[in-house]
Amino acid sequence: MARNLRQSKILELIKENEIETQEELVSHLRALNFDITQATISRDIKELGLIKIMTESKKYKYAYIDSSDQQSSNKYTNLVAKTIVSILPANNLVVVKTLKGFAMAVGSSLDKQNFKSVLGIVWGDDTVMLVTRDAADAMYLCDAIRELL
Repeated sequence: MARNLRQSKILELIKENEIETQEELVSHLRALNFDITQATISRDIKELGLIKIMTESKKYKYAYIDSSDQQSSNKYTNLVAKTIVSILPANNLVVVKTLKGFAMAVGSSLDKQNFKSVLGIVWGDDTVMLVTRDAADAMYLCDAIRELL
């Protein structure tokens, strides 16, 4: 119950405020008497599928896109596809380069695909790295991502 309440509050907070960082989100929740850690917030962000979007003031903020709305989902996929610069295999890895600031959106979107050959995904600011068992899986995954987009 606490997780659902906390995640509902997170969605409410990001809708009402321009929250740029996990630390800001932790501060908002603590002000509302939630006993929360940054690690928990990180998990919540991943579970909720939050992304960062650019505001009119050229800052990034957390946002939620309801993937149950197919039209929004298609727009989101198209937006994500436009941010990808390259998709390259490197032994058992797939390295996806994105425009600066979009790796989180791309990584989260790819993570939701639940590719069977992916052992794990990590991302930074402009790079997403997908780990596979071997080079053959990496090549297959490159093709699968290109086809998806």
